[in-house]
Amino acid sequence: MTESGVQAGDPPAVPQPVHYAQTWAADGDTRRRPPLVGDEREILTSYLEWHRATFELKCSGVPADRLSERSVPPSGLSLHGLIRHLAGVERWWFHIQFAGEAAPMLHYSDEDPDQDFGDLSGDPAQALALWREQCEHSRRIVAAAPSLDVTGTHAASGAPVSLRRVLVHLIAEYAQHNGHADLLRERIDGATGN
Repeated sequence: MTESGVQAGDPPAVPQPVHYAQTWAADGDTRRRPPLVGDEREILTSYLEWHRATFELKCSGVPADRLSERSVPPSGLSLHGLIRHLAGVERWWFHIQFAGEAAPMLHYSDEDPDQDFGDLSGDPAQALALWREQCEHSRRIVAAAPSLDVTGTHAASGAPVSLRRVLVHLIAEYAQHNGHADLLRERIDGATGN
């Protein structure tokens, strides 16, 4: 018998799956880690929440006047523009296409499709509040859906689009823009992180 009480030749103990969402507390990071085990809906929504919280962290602590800086030339991206863009993405995918709400587009028109990034007039704090409202409304839409197989209507094709597909799309959208936000934030004040 070894010091650990295991007989020589016994198979190694298999770690049991952990089902949790741990909160980080270091440096003001209060994101909840996605669980290691869960059903498909729990995993997808947890990852989307992780990315939303990551994006909010990238914008936190930046003076309002610096949120609009286009700090990685020649790119026209700014944190303010990303806030506006992601508010529009939440509304477009969850509210308009999936839930079929007759809501106006945010920061977009056929004549000016890039106004989310191009027109940085207005208060970045109000843009952030609007983004939070859009996320909260999206959460209610997702919570009300009886399954991931429920469909809305994909605007470009008229074809059905499932909640599962919308969630995966939003995770990919946030992952891409969190990378952008990471670079922008580092150029603004040197802050880096997950």
